[in-house]
Amino acid sequence: MRSEETPFVGGPLDGRVLPVLVGPTGKPPRVYEVPVPDADGGPGTVHVYRLQAAGATRLLRLPRGWRYVYAPGAEPGRAHRRRS
Repeated sequence: MRSEETPFVGGPLDGRVLPVLVGPTGKPPRVYEVPVPDADGGPGTVHVYRLQAAGATRLLRLPRGWRYVYAPGAEPGRAHRRRS
């Protein structure tokens, strides 16, 4: 599978650029979830990032790149809810 270097904005990953697997169209997933375990052994937290276009071309307004923006009020997906 192919990956793309994608920047993260806000939250605990602010300023980092991580390789994210892309789909057959070259677009990363719409939501990126980062599970963080609790140091005391309790239930961990899940930080949610949403995909956003980093820029657009002038003529056709096609996305020029992608970035993930922190969504503090977003609910984690089903996979993380089952573990809690």
